[in-house]
Amino acid sequence: MSALSSAPFSAEEIAAEGIKPEEYEEIVKRLGRHPTIAELGMFGVMWSEHCCYKNSRPLLKQFPTQGDRILVGPGENAGVVDLGNGLQLAFKIESHNHPSAVEPFQGAATGVGGILRDIFTMGARPIALLNSLRFGSLEDAKTRRLFSGVVSGISHYGNCVGVPTVGGEVYFDPAYSGNPLVNVMALGLMETPEIVKSGAKGVGNPVLYVGSTTGRDGMGGASFASAELSDASLDDRPAVQVGDPFLEKSLIEACLEAFKTGAVVAAQDMGAAGITCSTAEMAAKGGVGIEFDLDRVPVREAGMVPYEYLLSESQERMLFVAEKGRESELIEIFQRWGLHAVVAGTVIEEPIVRILFKGEIAAEVPATALADNTPIYHRTLLDQPPEYAQQAWNWSIAQLPDCTADGIDHQGTHLSWNDVLLRLLDTPTIASKRWVYRQYDHQVQNNTLLLPGGADAAVIRIRPVSTLHSPLPAVAATVDCNPRYVYLNPYEGAKATVAEAARNLSCVGAEPLAVTDNLNFGSPEKPIGYWQLAEACRGLAEACRELGTPVTGGNVSLYNETLDSNGTPQPIYPTPVVGMVGLIPDLTQVCGQGWQAETDRIYLLGRRLDAADSGATLGGSEYLATIHGTVAGQPPSVDFGVERRVQAACRDGIRRGWVRSAHDCSEGGLAVALAECCISGDRGASVTLPAASRWDEILFAEGGARIVVSVSPTHQSDWEAFLHEQLGEDWQLLGNVSAPQGSLQIAAVDRQSAVIDLPLAVMSDRWQRAIERRLAR
Repeated sequence: MSALSSAPFSAEEIAAEGIKPEEYEEIVKRLGRHPTIAELGMFGVMWSEHCCYKNSRPLLKQFPTQGDRILVGPGENAGVVDLGNGLQLAFKIESHNHPSAVEPFQGAATGVGGILRDIFTMGARPIALLNSLRFGSLEDAKTRRLFSGVVSGISHYGNCVGVPTVGGEVYFDPAYSGNPLVNVMALGLMETPEIVKSGAKGVGNPVLYVGSTTGRDGMGGASFASAELSDASLDDRPAVQVGDPFLEKSLIEACLEAFKTGAVVAAQDMGAAGITCSTAEMAAKGGVGIEFDLDRVPVREAGMVPYEYLLSESQERMLFVAEKGRESELIEIFQRWGLHAVVAGTVIEEPIVRILFKGEIAAEVPATALADNTPIYHRTLLDQPPEYAQQAWNWSIAQLPDCTADGIDHQGTHLSWNDVLLRLLDTPTIASKRWVYRQYDHQVQNNTLLLPGGADAAVIRIRPVSTLHSPLPAVAATVDCNPRYVYLNPYEGAKATVAEAARNLSCVGAEPLAVTDNLNFGSPEKPIGYWQLAEACRGLAEACRELGTPVTGGNVSLYNETLDSNGTPQPIYPTPVVGMVGLIPDLTQVCGQGWQAETDRIYLLGRRLDAADSGATLGGSEYLATIHGTVAGQPPSVDFGVERRVQAACRDGIRRGWVRSAHDCSEGGLAVALAECCISGDRGASVTLPAASRWDEILFAEGGARIVVSVSPTHQSDWEAFLHEQLGEDWQLLGNVSAPQGSLQIAAVDRQSAVIDLPLAVMSDRWQRAIERRLAR
């Protein structure tokens, strides 16, 4: 074997790999020589933010990661929680933002494929998908193209592989015009006796390459995901992978069958950085080394060189460490499923990754230098909030025009509260996402209990894998983030994100268990960007501790910025998406958000509307942004004591059979929440609110631990006695559910005529068709 190259690289060549000059000096120091071109590429992807979290790792250490139900926390392909009765749930969220901006269909599709592999690599069968999406304004033709492409890619891959997409969220804001966010979460039920880990073990054990072939697609995708987007990013289309969901379906079955043999020692998905990442991480986690021969890798293109093999992110590929002598047993399984399976390497004692090509050493690097002993940047936090935040916090409700129970005069136009509510229902962020979820097969596998659009969280039946459980459990899942809140105050906004995720689970009757997060931010190298990231992480950590929902892992996606026409990077809103899972002990004890029966009583759980501090505010609200064109104020502050009590009362009410519907007050406030309950239940409502000096605040203020529930009159006395005991004064009776196809009537105690009186048909049309109308332009 020939000696490795020791020729230095130019500054341009080093920068092309995303490596800083001082990082290159560190690489030379660790190797004792200059790297080969293949090694330079390996360091480029493994030292990218996407793979090594060099700017965010110090901040992530503050997250709580342990709990009674946590079986696997951060560091593996996915987190795993104990559901009881021998049932274990794997779950994880990942981003595919930059690929989706360049090639929306394949970018989104391969995002789905990648997160599914994280799940079944653990030995779990995927049972559900959710997505959290952000786009610019639908008035823009480019946004409409990106939006349609991403939704098509998600539906194509999920539908073909046979995993239901059961829920999610979609936000629209100009802040995401050039840099959409595509975050995908997957859940899986463990099928193997033992959870499959990724650390290589057993010197002399064979290393198997299984799945699809390797090509040039997805070259350097991890580095691509760690840089700002520009017009030149269109030249990075090779960094977008191409997926095959039908092959992935075979890979799921083959992997689960292989794991059940007990012959697989460790497994790793070839995701970001492909062969480089899988060999380095498996070796480093096991404290061993891996020797890997590229000549044995099945390829789809001729003439590939080591750099291309190592940085390719071709999809549907896995790396196994097998028990020595049992490799043929595993190869036979994969060949029977029509997949490639070859012995391409060996576990070695020396803790290095040695790559062979055509009989020579193409790369030889200490495994830890690639996987865990990577650069870490401890950046300085601003000593005070940035100017934009301080200016925003100076806003007060006194700056809004005067209003009465009849409406508000704004920019020379009088708007009734009917007009305002209809405008909010027509806002794409609030409006129905029917156009999206109708493209998803959300009922494949026949376990989806609550359909998309009809509940605050998705609910999936868990079929027992060994013994018959009675009652049968279900799992609930949600993805949440209000990025406007986080932009205005990252600390408070992040706390509110966790609180709302937990509240959404409680609204379907689920006990919140654990979190996986996707931190989408701009550049951490800029003081404001780092302040946003650091403060949001502080808020997430505090909220997860307060609500007892440890973090099991997730994804960090930084440098979400787009170069404008002047070459100035424009960051997205800071968007820490929280994916949360919850347990429902009895699947018959769930509820959605729609009214169920005429004459049911409507209650508001949480601070009373006439309380001195209701916990709700117009700061950062959809009303303020949509009606007044203003993004300002302080977002709602979370009172964890009230939050815990309100959520517990809601869950208990559902499990006792008292609460028939539940919906939290989020974007759009109380009026929008009531309208959505009417639309989902196809019934009207008659509500009376206390007298108010500012009707926009009582109708459209957001925040606070507020849940709208409906209860049968037969349970009213028991329910109210229970609320007195559990919540004290933090609840109130609002009114009654009215007739099917009726109206939403909101009255005031000091007024004879209604403040809002809208037929269900009118509200439903605005809400249901808002997105379709814009896409038809």
